[in-house]
Amino acid sequence: MSSSNPKSHEKLFEGVRNSATGIHTVSSNPHPAQYHDNCISMLAAPPYHHFPPPIPEPWKSGICGCFSDMNSCCLTFFCPCITFGQIAEIVDKGSISCAVSGVIYTAIYCLTGCACIYSCLYRSKLRHQYYLEEKPCYDCFVHFFCESCALCQEYRELQSRGFNMAIGWQGNTDGRNYDMAMAPAPPTVEGGMSRI
Repeated sequence: MSSSNPKSHEKLFEGVRNSATGIHTVSSNPHPAQYHDNCISMLAAPPYHHFPPPIPEPWKSGICGCFSDMNSCCLTFFCPCITFGQIAEIVDKGSISCAVSGVIYTAIYCLTGCACIYSCLYRSKLRHQYYLEEKPCYDCFVHFFCESCALCQEYRELQSRGFNMAIGWQGNTDGRNYDMAMAPAPPTVEGGMSRI
């Protein structure tokens, strides 16, 4: 038997009567347990503004492009600790100086003969900062098999992004702030606005 009593439908759906229009609206979640589960799942869901990770960019120069910049090539061949120190200072945004990074690199090289265990970490940091591809292979392998080429590539990458490697992090940030400070100021109006 079906009940045609309108009161029983109101109790079943626990609807709300709009006082302004007099229209009876039905709740979309009549069961309190189901409403609670929906609330919990909404809280546990990831935010809607989640963006996909950026697509990795290719390096500005190849791993074997050492001879395109003979200055960095010679510097890296004869004093890799200086090249590494300059890279580390820029990648670490000045938190560690070129000299300290170079000394650590040299100490690891003298003690183990394998400074690549330290320098490959900075290649990874550089890649993550600029969303670069991990090419031609894993960072540790690139530094283990081609330490000089890897350092030259990282050096050229930072140069191509506008860094002057010789002046370090502080010099680069001061130079960029100086350029901004020297930008032309907008024209000023003397006397301001007045009503006629």
